[in-house]
Parts: sequence; structure tokens; C-alpha cells
Amino acid sequence: MLTYDEKKQALLAMADALVRNKDAILLENRKDLEEACEITDVMKDRLRLSEERIVSMADGIRRVASLPDPVGKVLEERTNEAGLLIRKVSVPFGVVAVIFESRPNVAADTAALCLASGNVSLLRGGKESFRSCHAIVKALKEGLKQVGLPDGLINMVDDRSRESAMQLMRASGYVDLLIPRGGAGLIRACVENATVPCIETGTGICHIYVDREADFDMALSIIENAKTQRPSVCNAAEVLLVDSQIAKEFLPLLQARLFGVELRLCEKAQKIIDGKAAEELDFDTEFLDYILAVKVVDGVEEAISHIAAHSTHHSEAIITENEETAAYFLSRVDSAAVYHNASTRFTDGGEFGNGCEIGISTQKLHARGPMGLSELNTYRYIIKGNGQIRG
Repeated sequence: MLTYDEKKQALLAMADALVRNKDAILLENRKDLEEACEITDVMKDRLRLSEERIVSMADGIRRVASLPDPVGKVLEERTNEAGLLIRKVSVPFGVVAVIFESRPNVAADTAALCLASGNVSLLRGGKESFRSCHAIVKALKEGLKQVGLPDGLINMVDDRSRESAMQLMRASGYVDLLIPRGGAGLIRACVENATVPCIETGTGICHIYVDREADFDMALSIIENAKTQRPSVCNAAEVLLVDSQIAKEFLPLLQARLFGVELRLCEKAQKIIDGKAAEELDFDTEFLDYILAVKVVDGVEEAISHIAAHSTHHSEAIITENEETAAYFLSRVDSAAVYHNASTRFTDGGEFGNGCEIGISTQKLHARGPMGLSELNTYRYIIKGNGQIRG
């Protein structure tokens, strides 16, 4: 097992290699973009790399290198009645496989977090980002070799067929943990077909509820950021709930602020502003585009009920100046991240201090929310005795 210093040196070398190879990575990324003619402009943004984004990827790896080593931490320690010293100690999973789609930065984030947490990474990217990911992994392996470590610590599946993904899902005895990162279809396929342990991640039907006691300027700013700052990611807002007591005043302001965003309106909202009528499915859709479903609700109770019925348990927010209403909302909405007066766009490993993330878990076992180093370790018990036998 690598020491903390060995892992830190490797991570820093990987970050430097990414920046050093940025021209080669950008060249391959342009080829991917040229072939990606069947995806929307918003989805192309997920695929597109720039020098700034590559530098940001490298900075994320450096932040991971600055974090404490999660491996070998004594999580609990006690001595039982028989005099046994029982320690609960964090250990890596082993081989962590990640199946992802069009975001090439996932390759760098995954490789860095797996290395830092003592795991071997196995990457299977989507066909849209294959060249970009291959170039990124090549650079990362160069960094490993530079510090004398085997490049087999980072692996990439070259086969882009659906069968290769299915083989990963069923690689019992070879893969210790599988994490899918992508759309609802990919996540559902992994959850339904995997025979290896699988963590459900990513699908984000994120809600913002504007309470009757909200600050309108704050609400508009938060909604604009959550919907438009980068609509192609899982923590972007997809559904807006507005209290009926303020809807007539607030919705026209919203429409003016979100110029260029298609608003899909419930019947009550349609009576106040112009927009496309929302269909029932719109409140269960991760648009990943400049589209926002809008529903007028009668107070915080109905907002919570709607979220319970339609949420993917990713990220939800309430905008209100009433602390009691906020506390009620925060305590009753069962999602991985619940916000008061802030954008859902902050549900991110880097923003949460993890350096970067390997995914955002929307389940409850064993991890929840942005997954960093500690979530890539499990634990075991180490017991020390002096000849005890059980009577």
C-alpha cells in the first residue's frame, strides 16, 4: 500500500502532467466535439474542454493532494469485557469502477480520488468523450511513471460497446465498487443489472421553493444561477415552486429575469404569465437544458409534499426570510443536500472541500451527497488480545 507521501507526490505529478499535455488533450477533445453532432449545444458544453477547464482539473487534483490521508484512520477504539482492544480502521475498497458519459473531467477526478484513497481506478467513459478521456488518462499515467509508480493504478476500458459496460456491472471478484455517473438511463441500468456493489448517483431533479416571506431580489438571483449558470449538470434547478400568496407579483419578475429560459407552467401559473403548459412528466424530468418547470403551491407543506413525490433526493432549496419556515423545510425534505437561501449549484465535491468528487450519491447507504476520499474507504475491525478465548 502506498504511503501518504507517495500518493501526494503522484497526485502533484499527475496534475502537472495534465497541464503539460493540455494541447494534446484539447486536440482530442475537438475531435470528440466534431463527431458529437447528435447532441444538444448544452450537452456539448458538458463535453467541451478548454485550457481553463484543464487547469481547473489539475487544481482539483492538487487540492486532493493537500487533504489528510483517509486510509488507516482509527474510527473507533474500545476495550471489551474480555480485555480485547477493538479498533475500527478505514481501508480502501480495492478496485473502483466508474461508468460515465460525456464529461471528460470525470476521468481526472476519479483517478485522483481513487489514488488518494488507496484504490485502483477502472474508467469506462462514453463514446462521445472517448478521445478526450484517453488523452487525459495518458497524461495521468505519465505523471505516475514520473514518480516511479505503475501506471496500472489508473485503467481505462477501450471497448465502447454496451457489452463492456455490462461486463463491468457483473465483474464480481474483480470490481469491488461500481459508481455510475450519467443520465437516468445509465444509472437505472447499473442499479438493475449490477452484481457488484453499486452506488446510485447523479440524477438531479432539483427543486427551489420560493416562500411567501422570500426576499425577491435574492430569490431571482439564486434561481437564475441555479438554472442558467450551467444547466447541463445534475445540481442545476429543474423545478420551481412558488407560494400562491406571492405568485402574482413574483412570476412576472421571474419571467423577465429568465429571458431565454423556457418556462413550463402549471395551470395556476399560466393564469399569471405566458408560457408553455406543463405536462405531468415535466415535473419528473431532468431537463439539463434551459427549461424550468414552474408550479404554484399553497405554502410550505404543499411544497414539501410535491418534492417528496417528484424529487430524486439530490438537492433542494428554500428561499425565505422566516427562520422557522426554513427550519421546518430543512428538517422534512429528505434529500442529500438541502439549502436555505443558496443555490443548488453548490452541491459539488470541490465546493464542499473534497478537492473534487467521484459522484453525488442520491442513496443513503453507504455514502450520501458529494463523494470524496472518506466515501471511497470502507472499514474493518482489528482486534488485539493476549490469549483470550470465549467461554
